[in-house]
Amino acid sequence: MAFGEQPAYLRVASDLREKIVNGVLPPHTRLPSQARIREEYGVSDTVALEARKVLMAEGLVEGRSGSGTYVRERPVPRRISRSGYRPPSGSSPFRQEQAEAGARGTWESRSEQEEAGTEIALRLGIQPGEAVMRTRYVFRDGGEPMMLSTSWEPLSLTGRTPVMLPEEGPLGGCGVVERMAAIDLVVDNVLEQVGARPGLAEELLTLGGVPGHVVMVLERTYYASGRAVETAEVVVPADRYRIAYHLSVK
Repeated sequence: MAFGEQPAYLRVASDLREKIVNGVLPPHTRLPSQARIREEYGVSDTVALEARKVLMAEGLVEGRSGSGTYVRERPVPRRISRSGYRPPSGSSPFRQEQAEAGARGTWESRSEQEEAGTEIALRLGIQPGEAVMRTRYVFRDGGEPMMLSTSWEPLSLTGRTPVMLPEEGPLGGCGVVERMAAIDLVVDNVLEQVGARPGLAEELLTLGGVPGHVVMVLERTYYASGRAVETAEVVVPADRYRIAYHLSVK
């Protein structure tokens, strides 16, 4: 077997990964033991152990207490649609977007006031320590957690108004565009930036991932005449979902 010039543990991990992807080691199959890897590839116990660690970090295998290491079933990624502004309809962009994709979207939320930290203050164009309304969401598709979101709105804009609480009041559950229009703020621009990072322990606990899994992070900020009216961080499991954008060409 011709390997490249990679470190030994990466060469072994690469060959095992190929067997998993090609179905030679199908889901729920036990990964060769450390001793078997050592013998088959002619490597040390340390190299065999590090190769297994690589596959676990990539989410391809999982350890089962007292049983060994097994190939994980690889989910077929589903789509989370993003399509910019929405026509007025009385429902949130999430519910509309998932309805278009045939998903059964529901969510739960909790809002509370806090002082803006440095990063959130920068994104909202306010001073650190100013009051904001933070709302945390868990979005579900058919009961399965699919996405987390945390949004922040400056209370200097929404405080003491009917839209101070995003999920309560006459426009509870509506999108940012509609809610801000109710207090005479016309949203005319939105910035979204997509990145990736390892999921935090509490995120993966809620989303059903395992330590080391990568999540996509979408940072979104709505603006009205150059002033930020809401910023949010959306977290999506990278192994289960893809973020799809529908962009109109004029």
